[in-house]
Amino acid sequence: MMQILDSHNQKNSLFNAMNRFIGAVNNMDQTVMVPSLLRDVLLEQEDEKEMNSFHNGDMYGSYVLLKSIRTDIEWGVLQADERRKDKHGATTATLDVARVEPDDENLEKLFRFHLSGLHTVLAKLTRKANTLTNRYKQEIGIGGCGN
Repeated sequence: MMQILDSHNQKNSLFNAMNRFIGAVNNMDQTVMVPSLLRDVLLEQEDEKEMNSFHNGDMYGSYVLLKSIRTDIEWGVLQADERRKDKHGATTATLDVARVEPDDENLEKLFRFHLSGLHTVLAKLTRKANTLTNRYKQEIGIGGCGN
């Protein structure tokens, strides 16, 4: 009985949520052989408002953003910011924001708030990566668009 409970809890762990997202983006990256075909193609989904707020529904912008987020997860946000700074020669405000220290009294509450939000965002991003992959398959005529 304890093993079943542990298995359910592990399924909802942050580590597994990140792995599901990274796996979905890796699958998207392997499927999308010609990213330029994604330009100006609208990403349609049941929840049209949610998808259109995601890079205005443009599949190429979504593709680039999802890959960038995967890199941030794999390499760390500060390292990614440094790479962007070196590449673009500009400083980012996120480095300054990352250095702001919250007071110790609210750390647990703040952690739980952000953990919950991170789970929600990762689940949505995973669905978007899967949707983009399936939509690309439809655009180029590959059958069997299941996950």
